[in-house]
Amino acid sequence: MNAWLIAALALLPGLLACGLVCVLSDVLDGLVALELAGVLSTVELLLLAEGTQRQPFVDLALVLAVMSFVGSLAFARLLERRL
Repeated sequence: MNAWLIAALALLPGLLACGLVCVLSDVLDGLVALELAGVLSTVELLLLAEGTQRQPFVDLALVLAVMSFVGSLAFARLLERRL
């Protein structure tokens, strides 16, 4: 276990807290928590890629970052129509 993997492990409670906010709070706070969870997940994958020296994790982090952004925009658009 190296410093990269320890840093990835240290970010996990923040990701769990974002999940709780998404489930338990109102819609707008949940959207913000969802955005933060996307960022934290991307950083987690990058740290895992560096810690394990595996290139596919970097590719997955890039795809997750793009899809998280597009998904959040679509969800915000849906909320705009509903509110």
